[in-house]
Amino acid sequence: MTATVSLAPLLAPLSTLPGVGPKRAALLAEAAGGDRVRDLLFHLPERHAVRALVVHPAEAPLDGEARLAVVAQKHRVAVAGSGRRYVETRATAAGEPLTIRFINGWIATVERQLPPGRERWIAARIQAEGKGWSCVNPLVAASAEALPALEAVWGLVANLTRSQVQAAMAAALETLPDLPEWQDGALLAREGWPGFAEALRLLHAPAAPPDAKPRERLAYDEALAGQLALGLVRRRRRLSPGRALAGTGRLQAAALAAFGHPLTVSQTQALSEISADLAAPRRMLRLLQGDVGAGKTLVAALAMLQAVEAGAQAALMAPTEILARQHARTLGRLCGAAGVEVALLAGSVKGAERRRVLEGLADGRIPIAVGTHALFQEGVQFRDLGFAVVDEQHRFGVAQRLMLAGKGEAADMLVMTATPIPRTLQLTHWGEMSVSRLEGKPAGRQPIVTRLADEGRLPEIIGRMRAALERGERAYWVVRAITENPHDDSVAAEERFAMLDRHFPGKVGLAHGELDVDVREKALADFAAGQTQLLVATTVIEVGVDVPEATIILIEQAERFGLSALHQLRGRVGRGNKASSCLLVHSQGLTPKERERLQILRDTEDGFVIAEEDLRLRGGGDALGTRQAGQELFRLAIRGEDTRRQQDLVAMAHGDAELTLERDPTLSSPRGEALRLLLRLFDKEDAIAFLKAG
Repeated sequence: MTATVSLAPLLAPLSTLPGVGPKRAALLAEAAGGDRVRDLLFHLPERHAVRALVVHPAEAPLDGEARLAVVAQKHRVAVAGSGRRYVETRATAAGEPLTIRFINGWIATVERQLPPGRERWIAARIQAEGKGWSCVNPLVAASAEALPALEAVWGLVANLTRSQVQAAMAAALETLPDLPEWQDGALLAREGWPGFAEALRLLHAPAAPPDAKPRERLAYDEALAGQLALGLVRRRRRLSPGRALAGTGRLQAAALAAFGHPLTVSQTQALSEISADLAAPRRMLRLLQGDVGAGKTLVAALAMLQAVEAGAQAALMAPTEILARQHARTLGRLCGAAGVEVALLAGSVKGAERRRVLEGLADGRIPIAVGTHALFQEGVQFRDLGFAVVDEQHRFGVAQRLMLAGKGEAADMLVMTATPIPRTLQLTHWGEMSVSRLEGKPAGRQPIVTRLADEGRLPEIIGRMRAALERGERAYWVVRAITENPHDDSVAAEERFAMLDRHFPGKVGLAHGELDVDVREKALADFAAGQTQLLVATTVIEVGVDVPEATIILIEQAERFGLSALHQLRGRVGRGNKASSCLLVHSQGLTPKERERLQILRDTEDGFVIAEEDLRLRGGGDALGTRQAGQELFRLAIRGEDTRRQQDLVAMAHGDAELTLERDPTLSSPRGEALRLLLRLFDKEDAIAFLKAG
């Protein structure tokens, strides 16, 4: 049966729906985030309006809408404090005064809908206001029966009305084909989930307020499609031929001796996993995630030495030159002790040194290269690149990662991130990779005391900073912006530098992203050498800055940073043998959620706990600090307070996909055929191509 089922009605353009012309289709596509019938069906309601029928405004439910009769008295155009114009209607309901506000309304339209002295019915959320009542943007009709007691409420865009979406949605629901069930029957029974088409109907055209089951069903469909696709990629990668890079351990032993400390248990485990992958005759693709200061660079350096021991070259790519230089210094110390040269290749490396590095990589005299995206430029050739490492992997696109790996023949790849990744994101975005995780910190790292302070205490804070600098301590002062902006009240680095330089003349440096690289590097070098004691900076110092003598970091307007970014910044201190502190200076009038976020950072240094809490509080948002505006992790995800359930569904889908592909690797069983439809429905055709390629 599956072979004869067509998804064509769902993948057809929106303009094929009856009553939907080109202009209406464009508006629907903007609201739904796609121009196909399927995209409209996946534009799930934001909520369901349940409208109680009441006589008196006092009977209206506190947390829902009401339908009641009103009589308009007069209308006027008013202006809000923000300057926005709106229409205000003075009316009565059961003899009580009622103020109705139509935001962005036209007075002629309102007068036509609510003619003075005539009874009309409205549906809205009614609130007490002064000695009467008020509501905003109600639905208006001539009778109570004309106002639906239950209605789906979808997200709209300008010039698109709720009734237009409702009509198009009804037409889209009519196109739903009779699809085979791709979910396991036992799972559906256990969870009480409806079928796919029934779930869409229950949400878009409900006869009664729907419970959580339809939304969960659709969220699980999406999660399973993603996990199946990643599972097929993993399976294909495992079958891809690679090369065995088995080392002798001689160079690793020399580097470890120079390091002077034994590996932690976590580092030993991670290195063992990476070494086994390198030595296996298949291509490695592994993610090494570890909290700030967990010792990822040491693990990567030892793995790179294993590749060199096996006769191959290795390269490490970082997203910024600052971080690349930091890695080059670290690897230079470790690998140099083993007699292995490490060369830097970045935009600022020019002239004779650049020619020397390029020639050394091409003829193999330079075994290890560290650099930025300059590493995969057209003119860069390796004699035998066998192992590529990418740091802060989420700052690179997949294409850039592949370009670096393409410099070698079947090169193994290790990608690293210091941003702890919640399990949901790990399964979703990095599911094609094997994962090694570093927990804890190497010996010698000091705990960091984190405190919160209101911006009103800034004079006191400056006084305490003066005392710290007089004791010889070094500190970072971090702000969000570079220069002042009339449209943004963020504290700017240049203005804060000028202010602090007046307080501490000759002791303050400045580093931000718009400075020339040489100027910024000098500011960082002066701070590292102690020539300046206080460095005013933006998040340019978030990664790659290692000054063990720095013991204080102050982050201004801290509530405007992501939790993961704050955690990364805090990791700039506590890198030496002295006690360190982090002061989160926040704006006045914090919201409860902003305060909760900052308190999480105050109460724990565990980056994985912080990342999970960030995901919970932001509902699947920008846990990595790198998502583009408007980009959704899942289209059909469970929102609001139930994001834990969404994470559970992703984990369930991961296990389901693994078991399914183990039992039916070609998806040729009846359920497998149905799952192929699921993959196509969620635009996972690339994964199906892997099946066809074997």
